Amino acid sequence: MPSESSFDKTKRCCLPAREVGSVLADISPAKDQAALTVDDFETVLISGGSAMVGTKKALIKDDGESPLRRKMLRPFLISSTTVTNAQFQSFVKATGYVTEAERIGWSFVFWSDVPNNFGPTQGVPGLDWWRKIEGSTWKSIHGPGSEDATLSDHPVVQVSYRDALAYADWVGGRLPSEAEWEHAARGGLGDVMYPWGDQSPNDGDFTPCNVWQGSFPHKNLARDGHIHTAPAKAFAPNNYGLYQMVGNVWEWTSDTYRVKSLKSQVKKRLEQMKGFQLSKGGSYLCHKSYCFRYRIAARSGTSPDSAAPHHGFRVVWAAG
Repeated sequence: MPSESSFDKTKRCCLPAREVGSVLADISPAKDQAALTVDDFETVLISGGSAMVGTKKALIKDDGESPLRRKMLRPFLISSTTVTNAQFQSFVKATGYVTEAERIGWSFVFWSDVPNNFGPTQGVPGLDWWRKIEGSTWKSIHGPGSEDATLSDHPVVQVSYRDALAYADWVGGRLPSEAEWEHAARGGLGDVMYPWGDQSPNDGDFTPCNVWQGSFPHKNLARDGHIHTAPAKAFAPNNYGLYQMVGNVWEWTSDTYRVKSLKSQVKKRLEQMKGFQLSKGGSYLCHKSYCFRYRIAARSGTSPDSAAPHHGFRVVWAAG
C-alpha cells in the first residue's frame, strides 16, 4: 500500500470504470410469477409538487452540485431502505438472474479487504485502494471465502446499474431520478447538507451515518460501529422515515451523469465519463478529508457496468 503522503486529495475515492460493458449481452431476466411487488416492501409516500435539486452551498462545484433549482414532481413511493441481500436473494432465486460481476468474473474490492490467500493483485491507476479481484460478487463481496460478509439485513452490493434496473423492473418499480432522490432525502428540511440538517459527522461524538472515521484510506476508526456496511435500518431515519440516504452505500439513480461547465478540465473529465450513471449518497468509504460526497447535493458519475462493496440502490414506484 502506498504511503499516506502519496495520495492526491484532489482525486475521487469513488468507483472506477470496469470498461468491459460493451461485451455483455442483454441481461434482463424473464418475468416470474413469484415476483415481489410494492406491497412486499416498507415504503414511504413522497408528495409531489415543487422539489429542490442542488444547493446554494456547493462544496464541489465541478461535480454540478449547484445551482439550487426547482423541479415539479409527481407523488411517488420509495423504499424506506436500500434493497437488502435477502430481497435480492429472492429475485435471484425466482429468476435465476446472474449479475454482471458474476458474468465478467471479477469486481472491485477495497485494498484492506482483499482475502489473505490472494497473491499480488491488480490495482487501478490513480485509485490505489481498489483491487480487481476474481470471484468478487454480491454473494462474495470481498472475493472467494468472504461469503460470511453477505448479511441478510445489509444492503446488497457488488451490483451494477443494469443489475439494479433488472431488480427494479422485477418488483414493478424503477430507480429514482436525482430530483426524486434529493426530494426524499431532504425530509422536508429544505436546502440542508444532510438528511438531519447541517451538522457534519465527525471522527468523535457525532456519528449519525456510516462513513469513514480516521485517515483515509489507511485506518478506519469505525466510531460509528461499522467497518463495512451497516444494516439497512441502522441509524435514525430522516423526517420522512427513510434510512441512510447518505453514507453506508452509494445509490444508483436513473439519471445520466451530466455537468454544465465551461472549464476545459471539467469538459475533459466529462468526455471520459460519457455514458456514466449518476450515483447519490456517498458510502462508508467517504471521509470529509478526501471524498466529501455524503451530502444530499453531492454527485458522482459511475460506469454502468461497475460494481463494488460500497454501491447499492433503492426502488421507487408510481403512487396510486
